[in-house]
Amino acid sequence: MYRVLTHNDLDGVGCGILAKLAFGDSVQVIYNSISALNYQVEKFIQEGNKDVRLLITDLSVHADNEKRITEFVESGGHAELIDHHQSAQHLNEHSWAAVTVVQEDGKQTSATSLLYEKFLKDNLLERSQILDEFVEQVRQYDTWEWEMNGNIAAKQLNDLLFMITIEEFEEKILKKLTSESEFVFDEMESKLLDVEERRVQRYINRKKREVYQASIGGKYAGIVHAESYHSELGNELSKEFPHLDYIAIIMVGSKRISLRTIHDEVDVSEVAAKYDGGGHRKASGCNLTEEAYKKYVEGTFFSEPLKRDAFKNQYNLKESERGSLYIGKNEERLFVFFTGDKGWSLEINHQHSKQFFSGFPEIEKHIKRKYYASLTRDDKYLDYLIKYYQMNTGKNL
Repeated sequence: MYRVLTHNDLDGVGCGILAKLAFGDSVQVIYNSISALNYQVEKFIQEGNKDVRLLITDLSVHADNEKRITEFVESGGHAELIDHHQSAQHLNEHSWAAVTVVQEDGKQTSATSLLYEKFLKDNLLERSQILDEFVEQVRQYDTWEWEMNGNIAAKQLNDLLFMITIEEFEEKILKKLTSESEFVFDEMESKLLDVEERRVQRYINRKKREVYQASIGGKYAGIVHAESYHSELGNELSKEFPHLDYIAIIMVGSKRISLRTIHDEVDVSEVAAKYDGGGHRKASGCNLTEEAYKKYVEGTFFSEPLKRDAFKNQYNLKESERGSLYIGKNEERLFVFFTGDKGWSLEINHQHSKQFFSGFPEIEKHIKRKYYASLTRDDKYLDYLIKYYQMNTGKNL
Protein backbone atom coordinates (compact mmCIF):
# COMPACT_ATOMS: atom_id res chain seq x y z
CA MET A 1 0.00 0.00 0.00
CA TYR A 2 1.23 3.52 -0.86
CA ARG A 3 0.33 6.90 0.57
CA VAL A 4 1.16 9.82 -1.72
CA LEU A 5 1.33 13.29 -0.24
CA THR A 6 1.53 15.83 -3.03
CA HIS A 7 0.83 19.47 -3.86
CA ASN A 8 -2.63 20.66 -4.89
CA ASP A 9 -1.43 22.54 -7.99
CA LEU A 10 -1.21 21.11 -11.53
CA ASP A 11 2.23 19.57 -11.03
CA GLY A 12 1.22 17.97 -7.76
CA VAL A 13 -2.04 16.66 -9.18
CA GLY A 14 -0.10 15.32 -12.18
CA CYS A 15 1.93 13.24 -9.71
CA GLY A 16 -1.26 11.96 -8.10
CA ILE A 17 -2.65 10.91 -11.47
CA LEU A 18 0.55 9.05 -12.38
CA ALA A 19 0.51 7.31 -8.99
CA LYS A 20 -3.05 6.12 -9.57
CA LEU A 21 -2.08 4.82 -13.00
CA ALA A 22 0.91 2.99 -11.51
CA PHE A 23 -0.59 1.60 -8.31
CA GLY A 24 -4.32 1.47 -8.98
CA ASP A 25 -6.32 0.64 -5.85
CA SER A 26 -3.13 0.21 -3.81
CA VAL A 27 -2.55 3.94 -3.39
CA GLN A 28 -4.09 6.72 -1.32
CA VAL A 29 -3.39 10.18 -2.73
CA ILE A 30 -3.75 13.22 -0.47
CA TYR A 31 -3.46 16.68 -2.00
CA ASN A 32 -1.97 19.34 0.25
CA SER A 33 -1.28 23.03 0.39
CA ILE A 34 2.33 23.89 1.17
CA SER A 35 1.47 24.64 4.80
CA ALA A 36 -0.57 21.44 5.29
CA LEU A 37 2.09 18.96 4.14
CA ASN A 38 4.11 18.87 7.36
CA TYR A 39 1.01 18.06 9.40
CA GLN A 40 0.27 15.11 7.11
CA VAL A 41 3.86 13.86 7.29
CA GLU A 42 3.93 14.06 11.07
CA LYS A 43 0.59 12.26 11.23
CA PHE A 44 1.90 9.45 8.99
CA ILE A 45 5.06 8.99 11.09
CA GLN A 46 3.01 8.90 14.30
CA GLU A 47 0.86 6.12 12.85
CA GLY A 48 4.04 4.07 12.57
CA ASN A 49 2.61 1.72 9.92
CA LYS A 50 5.66 0.31 8.16
CA ASP A 51 3.47 -1.66 5.74
CA VAL A 52 2.51 1.62 4.03
CA ARG A 53 5.09 3.28 1.77
CA LEU A 54 5.19 7.07 1.93
CA LEU A 55 5.80 9.03 -1.28
CA ILE A 56 6.05 12.84 -1.10
CA THR A 57 6.03 14.73 -4.41
CA ASP A 58 6.32 18.38 -5.45
CA LEU A 59 6.72 19.51 -1.84
CA SER A 60 9.48 19.49 0.75
CA VAL A 61 9.43 19.05 4.53
CA HIS A 62 10.70 21.21 7.35
CA ALA A 63 13.67 20.30 9.52
CA ASP A 64 11.67 18.46 12.19
CA ASN A 65 10.00 16.18 9.64
CA GLU A 66 13.31 15.75 7.86
CA LYS A 67 14.59 14.20 11.08
CA ARG A 68 11.40 12.16 11.62
CA ILE A 69 11.53 10.66 8.13
CA THR A 70 15.21 9.75 8.55
CA GLU A 71 14.48 7.95 11.83
CA PHE A 72 11.42 6.24 10.27
CA VAL A 73 13.50 4.92 7.36
CA GLU A 74 16.37 3.82 9.63
CA SER A 75 13.88 1.84 11.72
CA GLY A 76 12.66 -0.10 8.68
CA GLY A 77 10.00 2.20 7.25
CA HIS A 78 9.68 3.16 3.59
CA ALA A 79 9.62 6.81 2.52
CA GLU A 80 10.67 8.72 -0.58
CA LEU A 81 10.57 12.39 -1.56
CA ILE A 82 10.70 13.54 -5.18
CA ASP A 83 10.90 17.26 -5.78
CA HIS A 84 12.33 19.81 -8.21
CA HIS A 85 12.49 23.03 -6.23
CA GLN A 86 15.86 24.66 -5.72
CA SER A 87 15.01 25.39 -2.09
CA ALA A 88 14.74 21.63 -1.37
CA GLN A 89 18.15 20.59 -2.71
CA HIS A 90 19.62 20.24 0.76
CA LEU A 91 17.43 17.14 1.24
CA ASN A 92 19.59 15.25 -1.27
CA GLU A 93 21.93 14.38 1.57
CA HIS A 94 19.38 11.75 2.59
CA SER A 95 18.93 8.42 0.82
CA TRP A 96 15.16 8.88 0.81
CA ALA A 97 15.19 12.19 -1.12
CA ALA A 98 15.73 12.89 -4.81
CA VAL A 99 15.60 16.58 -5.73
CA THR A 100 16.47 17.43 -9.35
CA VAL A 101 16.07 20.98 -10.65
CA VAL A 102 17.36 20.58 -14.22
CA GLN A 103 17.04 17.69 -16.69
CA GLU A 104 20.00 16.22 -18.57
CA ASP A 105 18.98 18.23 -21.64
CA GLY A 106 19.22 21.48 -19.65
CA LYS A 107 15.47 22.05 -19.34
CA GLN A 108 13.83 22.57 -15.98
CA THR A 109 12.14 19.60 -14.37
CA SER A 110 8.74 19.24 -12.78
CA ALA A 111 7.75 16.75 -10.11
CA THR A 112 5.46 15.06 -12.63
CA SER A 113 8.25 14.60 -15.16
CA LEU A 114 10.60 13.22 -12.48
CA LEU A 115 7.99 10.79 -11.17
CA TYR A 116 7.14 9.67 -14.71
CA GLU A 117 10.79 8.80 -15.43
CA LYS A 118 11.03 6.94 -12.13
CA PHE A 119 7.91 4.89 -12.86
CA LEU A 120 9.20 4.06 -16.35
CA LYS A 121 12.54 2.95 -14.91
CA ASP A 122 10.82 0.81 -12.27
CA ASN A 123 8.49 -0.72 -14.91
CA LEU A 124 5.45 0.62 -13.08
CA LEU A 125 4.29 2.47 -16.21
CA GLU A 126 4.78 1.89 -19.91
CA ARG A 127 5.76 4.84 -22.10
CA SER A 128 3.09 6.02 -24.54
CA GLN A 129 2.48 9.06 -26.73
CA ILE A 130 -0.41 10.33 -24.67
CA LEU A 131 1.47 9.97 -21.38
CA ASP A 132 4.47 11.76 -22.86
CA GLU A 133 2.22 14.58 -24.03
CA PHE A 134 0.42 14.92 -20.69
CA VAL A 135 3.63 14.96 -18.66
CA GLU A 136 5.24 17.51 -20.98
CA GLN A 137 2.18 19.80 -20.79
CA VAL A 138 2.42 19.75 -17.00
CA ARG A 139 6.18 20.34 -17.06
CA GLN A 140 5.94 23.26 -19.47
CA TYR A 141 3.21 24.92 -17.46
CA ASP A 142 4.97 24.48 -14.13
CA THR A 143 8.26 25.84 -15.45
CA TRP A 144 6.49 28.55 -17.46
CA GLU A 145 8.06 27.32 -20.70
CA TRP A 146 4.59 27.21 -22.23
CA GLU A 147 4.57 30.96 -22.81
CA MET A 148 7.97 31.00 -24.51
CA ASN A 149 6.88 28.05 -26.67
CA GLY A 150 3.37 29.39 -27.35
CA ASN A 151 1.95 26.18 -25.86
CA ILE A 152 -1.55 27.39 -24.96
CA ALA A 153 -2.70 23.81 -24.30
CA ALA A 154 -0.45 23.64 -21.24
CA LYS A 155 -2.05 26.77 -19.79
CA GLN A 156 -5.51 25.44 -20.63
CA LEU A 157 -4.75 22.23 -18.77
CA ASN A 158 -4.10 24.28 -15.65
CA ASP A 159 -7.25 26.34 -16.28
CA LEU A 160 -9.30 23.16 -16.47
CA LEU A 161 -7.96 22.00 -13.10
CA PHE A 162 -9.16 25.17 -11.38
CA MET A 163 -12.54 25.20 -13.11
CA ILE A 164 -13.59 21.88 -11.57
CA THR A 165 -12.77 19.88 -8.46
CA ILE A 166 -9.53 17.91 -8.23
CA GLU A 167 -11.59 14.70 -8.15
CA GLU A 168 -13.39 15.61 -11.38
CA PHE A 169 -10.10 16.60 -12.99
CA GLU A 170 -8.49 13.32 -11.97
CA GLU A 171 -11.39 11.36 -13.42
CA LYS A 172 -11.29 13.26 -16.73
CA ILE A 173 -7.53 12.95 -17.18
CA LEU A 174 -7.36 9.28 -16.14
CA LYS A 175 -10.08 8.50 -18.67
CA LYS A 176 -8.13 10.29 -21.42
CA LEU A 177 -4.87 8.59 -20.54
CA THR A 178 -6.40 5.12 -20.54
CA SER A 179 -8.76 5.37 -23.50
CA GLU A 180 -7.24 7.79 -26.04
CA SER A 181 -4.06 7.86 -28.12
CA GLU A 182 -3.27 11.60 -27.98
CA PHE A 183 -3.85 14.28 -25.40
CA VAL A 184 -6.50 16.75 -26.65
CA PHE A 185 -9.48 18.53 -25.14
CA ASP A 186 -12.96 17.44 -26.16
CA GLU A 187 -15.58 19.87 -27.51
CA MET A 188 -17.20 20.58 -24.14
CA GLU A 189 -13.86 21.18 -22.45
CA SER A 190 -12.83 23.55 -25.23
CA LYS A 191 -16.01 25.60 -24.81
CA LEU A 192 -15.51 25.81 -21.05
CA LEU A 193 -11.91 26.90 -21.54
CA ASP A 194 -12.93 29.67 -23.95
CA VAL A 195 -15.35 31.04 -21.35
CA GLU A 196 -12.69 30.78 -18.65
CA GLU A 197 -10.12 32.64 -20.77
CA ARG A 198 -12.45 35.62 -21.09
CA ARG A 199 -13.15 35.58 -17.35
CA VAL A 200 -9.42 35.48 -16.54
CA GLN A 201 -8.68 38.41 -18.85
CA ARG A 202 -11.39 40.54 -17.23
CA TYR A 203 -9.99 39.72 -13.80
CA ILE A 204 -6.42 40.57 -14.82
CA ASN A 205 -7.46 43.86 -16.44
CA ARG A 206 -9.14 44.89 -13.19
CA LYS A 207 -6.12 43.94 -11.10
CA LYS A 208 -3.79 45.97 -13.34
CA ARG A 209 -5.34 49.04 -11.70
CA GLU A 210 -4.62 47.74 -8.17
CA VAL A 211 -0.82 47.34 -8.12
CA TYR A 212 1.21 49.07 -5.41
CA GLN A 213 4.96 49.70 -5.62
CA ALA A 214 7.31 49.22 -2.69
CA SER A 215 11.06 48.96 -2.18
CA ILE A 216 11.63 45.93 0.07
CA GLY A 217 15.00 44.41 0.82
CA GLY A 218 16.73 46.33 -1.96
CA LYS A 219 14.28 45.19 -4.65
CA TYR A 220 11.19 46.82 -6.13
CA ALA A 221 8.03 44.79 -5.63
CA GLY A 222 4.64 45.21 -7.24
CA ILE A 223 2.02 44.29 -4.64
CA VAL A 224 -1.51 43.21 -5.50
CA HIS A 225 -4.25 41.57 -3.45
CA ALA A 226 -5.78 38.65 -5.32
CA GLU A 227 -7.16 35.21 -4.56
CA SER A 228 -7.27 33.73 -8.06
CA TYR A 229 -5.25 33.13 -11.24
CA HIS A 230 -1.88 33.75 -9.60
CA SER A 231 0.36 32.47 -12.39
CA GLU A 232 -1.45 34.35 -15.15
CA LEU A 233 -1.78 37.47 -13.02
CA GLY A 234 1.86 37.47 -11.96
CA ASN A 235 3.04 37.05 -15.53
CA GLU A 236 0.78 39.76 -16.98
CA LEU A 237 1.59 42.27 -14.25
CA SER A 238 5.32 41.62 -14.69
CA LYS A 239 4.98 42.49 -18.38
CA GLU A 240 2.76 45.50 -17.66
CA PHE A 241 5.23 46.90 -15.11
CA PRO A 242 8.68 45.62 -16.20
CA HIS A 243 10.48 48.16 -14.03
CA LEU A 244 9.46 46.08 -11.00
CA ASP A 245 11.76 43.27 -9.91
CA TYR A 246 8.89 40.96 -9.00
CA ILE A 247 5.17 40.75 -8.29
CA ALA A 248 3.91 39.81 -4.81
CA ILE A 249 0.34 38.50 -4.83
CA ILE A 250 -1.14 38.80 -1.34
CA MET A 251 -3.77 36.40 -0.01
CA VAL A 252 -4.77 37.70 3.41
CA GLY A 253 -7.43 35.03 3.88
CA SER A 254 -5.02 32.12 3.51
CA LYS A 255 -2.06 34.13 4.87
CA ARG A 256 0.10 33.39 1.85
CA ILE A 257 2.14 35.35 -0.71
CA SER A 258 2.71 34.17 -4.27
CA LEU A 259 5.83 35.60 -5.92
CA ARG A 260 6.45 35.90 -9.68
CA THR A 261 9.10 37.50 -11.89
CA ILE A 262 10.05 37.60 -15.58
CA HIS A 263 13.59 38.83 -14.92
CA ASP A 264 16.47 36.35 -15.21
CA GLU A 265 18.57 38.26 -12.68
CA VAL A 266 15.89 38.06 -9.98
CA ASP A 267 15.42 34.92 -7.84
CA VAL A 268 12.11 35.09 -5.98
CA SER A 269 12.88 31.86 -4.13
CA GLU A 270 15.41 33.93 -2.17
CA VAL A 271 12.67 36.39 -1.26
CA ALA A 272 10.33 33.54 -0.29
CA ALA A 273 12.98 31.97 1.96
CA LYS A 274 12.89 35.06 4.18
CA TYR A 275 9.26 34.30 5.04
CA ASP A 276 9.27 30.51 5.53
CA GLY A 277 8.82 29.72 1.86
CA GLY A 278 10.61 28.62 -1.29
CA GLY A 279 10.15 27.44 -4.85
CA HIS A 280 11.58 28.32 -8.24
CA ARG A 281 13.70 31.29 -9.33
CA LYS A 282 10.74 32.82 -11.19
CA ALA A 283 7.79 31.43 -9.21
CA SER A 284 7.73 30.90 -5.45
CA GLY A 285 5.46 31.17 -2.46
CA CYS A 286 5.75 31.92 1.23
CA ASN A 287 3.77 32.62 4.37
CA LEU A 288 2.30 36.02 5.14
CA THR A 289 4.25 36.25 8.38
CA GLU A 290 3.98 39.16 10.77
CA GLU A 291 7.12 40.68 9.24
CA ALA A 292 5.84 40.16 5.70
CA TYR A 293 2.45 41.65 6.65
CA LYS A 294 4.11 44.83 7.91
CA LYS A 295 6.18 45.24 4.74
CA TYR A 296 3.75 44.15 2.03
CA VAL A 297 0.34 45.06 3.48
CA GLU A 298 0.76 47.78 6.10
CA GLY A 299 3.62 49.40 4.20
CA THR A 300 1.49 50.01 1.11
CA PHE A 301 -1.97 50.45 2.62
CA PHE A 302 -2.09 54.25 2.35
CA SER A 303 -0.21 54.56 -0.95
CA GLU A 304 -1.78 55.06 -4.36
CA PRO A 305 -1.76 52.28 -6.99
CA LEU A 306 0.51 52.57 -10.00
CA LYS A 307 -1.00 54.22 -13.06
CA ARG A 308 -0.94 52.25 -16.28
CA ASP A 309 0.77 53.60 -19.38
CA ALA A 310 -1.56 55.01 -22.02
CA PHE A 311 -1.95 52.22 -24.57
CA LYS A 312 -3.89 53.71 -27.50
CA ASN A 313 -1.53 56.54 -28.39
CA GLN A 314 -0.53 57.49 -31.92
CA TYR A 315 2.00 60.20 -31.07
CA ASN A 316 3.28 59.79 -27.53
CA LEU A 317 5.14 56.52 -27.99
CA LYS A 318 8.01 54.94 -26.09
CA GLU A 319 11.51 55.40 -27.59
CA SER A 320 10.14 57.98 -30.03
CA GLU A 321 12.61 60.26 -31.82
CA ARG A 322 10.28 63.14 -30.88
CA GLY A 323 10.58 62.21 -27.19
CA SER A 324 8.15 60.57 -24.79
CA LEU A 325 6.15 62.28 -22.06
CA TYR A 326 5.41 60.73 -18.67
CA ILE A 327 3.61 62.10 -15.64
CA GLY A 328 4.75 61.45 -12.06
CA LYS A 329 2.62 60.83 -8.99
CA ASN A 330 3.03 64.49 -7.98
CA GLU A 331 2.05 65.69 -11.46
CA GLU A 332 5.68 66.11 -12.61
CA ARG A 333 6.03 66.33 -16.40
CA LEU A 334 8.89 63.97 -17.31
CA PHE A 335 10.06 64.32 -20.89
CA VAL A 336 12.41 61.55 -22.06
CA PHE A 337 14.48 62.12 -25.19
CA PHE A 338 17.52 60.80 -27.06
CA THR A 339 20.54 63.12 -27.12
CA GLY A 340 22.79 61.19 -29.49
CA ASP A 341 26.30 60.53 -28.20
CA LYS A 342 25.35 60.86 -24.52
CA GLY A 343 22.36 58.54 -24.76
CA TRP A 344 18.95 59.18 -23.18
CA SER A 345 18.19 62.14 -20.96
CA LEU A 346 15.32 63.73 -19.08
CA GLU A 347 13.53 67.04 -18.57
CA ILE A 348 11.46 67.53 -15.41
CA ASN A 349 8.84 70.25 -15.81
CA HIS A 350 10.86 71.71 -18.70
CA GLN A 351 14.10 71.69 -16.66
CA HIS A 352 16.93 69.49 -17.89
CA SER A 353 18.03 67.01 -15.22
CA LYS A 354 21.53 66.55 -16.71
CA GLN A 355 21.31 62.79 -16.10
CA PHE A 356 22.14 60.45 -18.98
CA PHE A 357 21.25 56.79 -19.49
CA SER A 358 22.65 54.29 -21.95
CA GLY A 359 19.29 52.93 -23.06
CA PHE A 360 15.57 53.69 -22.99
CA PRO A 361 14.72 50.78 -20.63
CA GLU A 362 17.19 52.16 -18.08
CA ILE A 363 15.78 55.69 -18.07
CA GLU A 364 12.20 54.42 -18.01
CA LYS A 365 13.00 52.17 -15.04
CA HIS A 366 14.52 55.20 -13.28
CA ILE A 367 11.50 57.46 -13.68
CA LYS A 368 8.99 54.73 -12.90
CA ARG A 369 10.78 53.77 -9.70
CA LYS A 370 11.60 57.29 -8.49
CA TYR A 371 8.57 59.24 -9.74
CA TYR A 372 5.96 56.44 -10.16
CA ALA A 373 5.69 57.71 -13.73
CA SER A 374 3.25 56.57 -16.41
CA LEU A 375 3.14 57.36 -20.14
CA THR A 376 0.59 60.13 -20.76
CA ARG A 377 -2.14 60.30 -23.38
CA ASP A 378 -1.61 62.00 -26.74
CA ASP A 379 -3.52 65.16 -25.81
CA LYS A 380 -1.24 65.96 -22.85
CA TYR A 381 1.79 65.12 -24.95
CA LEU A 382 0.75 67.57 -27.69
CA ASP A 383 -0.03 70.26 -25.10
CA TYR A 384 3.45 69.80 -23.65
CA LEU A 385 5.11 70.15 -27.08
CA ILE A 386 3.10 73.30 -27.85
CA LYS A 387 4.10 74.91 -24.54
CA TYR A 388 7.72 73.88 -25.17
CA TYR A 389 7.61 75.56 -28.60
CA GLN A 390 6.08 78.72 -27.16
CA MET A 391 8.65 78.90 -24.34
CA ASN A 392 11.58 78.59 -26.76
CA THR A 393 10.32 80.77 -29.62
CA GLY A 394 7.92 83.20 -27.95
CA LYS A 395 5.44 82.39 -30.70
CA ASN A 396 1.98 80.86 -30.56
CA LEU A 397 0.97 78.00 -32.81
